Amino acid sequence: MIKTIKDIKDLKNKRVLVRVDFNVPIKNGKVQENYRIKKVLPTIEYLLKHKAQVILVSHLGRPTPGKFEKKFSLAPVAKELEKLLKRKVSFVCHSELACPPKKKISGSKNFSKEILKSIQNDSSNVVLLENIRFCKGEAAVSSSSDYKKFAKELAGLADIFVMDGFAVAHRDSPSVSGVAKFLPAFAGLLVEEEVEGLTRVINKPKKPLVVILGGIKCETKIPVLENLLPKASQILLGGGIVNTYLWAKGFAVGKSLIDKDFKNKVLKICKNKKVILPVDLVVGDKSGKSYEVLKMSSKFPARIANEACRTWQVPSSKSILSVGPETVQLYAKYIKKAKTLILNGAIGYFEQPPYQHATYAINRLFAARSKGRAFGVAGGGETVQVLKELRIKEQVDLVSTGGGAMLEFLAGKKLPGIEVLKS
Repeated sequence: MIKTIKDIKDLKNKRVLVRVDFNVPIKNGKVQENYRIKKVLPTIEYLLKHKAQVILVSHLGRPTPGKFEKKFSLAPVAKELEKLLKRKVSFVCHSELACPPKKKISGSKNFSKEILKSIQNDSSNVVLLENIRFCKGEAAVSSSSDYKKFAKELAGLADIFVMDGFAVAHRDSPSVSGVAKFLPAFAGLLVEEEVEGLTRVINKPKKPLVVILGGIKCETKIPVLENLLPKASQILLGGGIVNTYLWAKGFAVGKSLIDKDFKNKVLKICKNKKVILPVDLVVGDKSGKSYEVLKMSSKFPARIANEACRTWQVPSSKSILSVGPETVQLYAKYIKKAKTLILNGAIGYFEQPPYQHATYAINRLFAARSKGRAFGVAGGGETVQVLKELRIKEQVDLVSTGGGAMLEFLAGKKLPGIEVLKS
């Protein structure tokens, strides 16, 4: 069980440090996509309703620690947050964050006092600090004295710590897990929602549990497959794992993206009868000008001898860029029977027509089955992007704000930002 803000008995006049993830795309000084900001609003509003003063901590991008970089400033986020909350948001800069840029990184020993002074002179009850990754201390490793020192400085800003940035929960950083060692720590409403939803699909899924995994990174998908295989009814595959499997079985896969480091693990996993593989593939060039659908034999090549496999090949100038229409029909049969669904990663190279069709079809099927007939959980940058493009995000029970954090949670790993909230 994790402790949540609902467990706090008295918030009146308390300073609450809230770790959020406002790592959103910004162009020409304006926020382009505000989904992650919107998801934290219920927590902020809850704290304000209970008369607390809210101090928000976030990062943006990967700036050089100890250096101010304007393109990574959270100033545009503060403006966007004001619009969404319909109230003033104080944007606090300080010498440790080199703001304004003319100031040098001071490494001030009065980090907390400097910020608190700014806050006390401001009438707003919502404060957003400048990008925490501008601080050298945020980059310190957990075993170092700098880590403990910086976490303690952050803790000096508040009476209570609230973790509501699920997307960074897998990071062992001072602002994520370190500060919780010096303050009473609780989960925000977003983190509570994400943990409850993901725990539900792992520990108590209604069967059939159908997992749909795409994307190109075997490194992040393999641990999920290994953890979910015993629990899942079927796992439907696309993307890099399929490419790597075909290559490992002796196919010529042209320019397809593969991961040679995971050859043995992919071969072992794909032998499992719960793993459903494509029966046809769309191959072509990345421009989309030249493509074709290659059909497998009546039985997927995994079930026949390697010698026969080698007669099926992708031209050397082309790549596997999606699954074909027969595979979509096959996968649809399993999706339509599911009572629990997990979706992560695109089935194909959806950014370039005509390779988007299978990804769009699978996402539509997934959303149509969610909320009611099945409990659906989706996550990952590409997945959220597609659901948004198709305007079906609201049809899904839980759309996770964290791609990497979601995958590590589904892989059964302990997330530092969640562990510190356990009672």
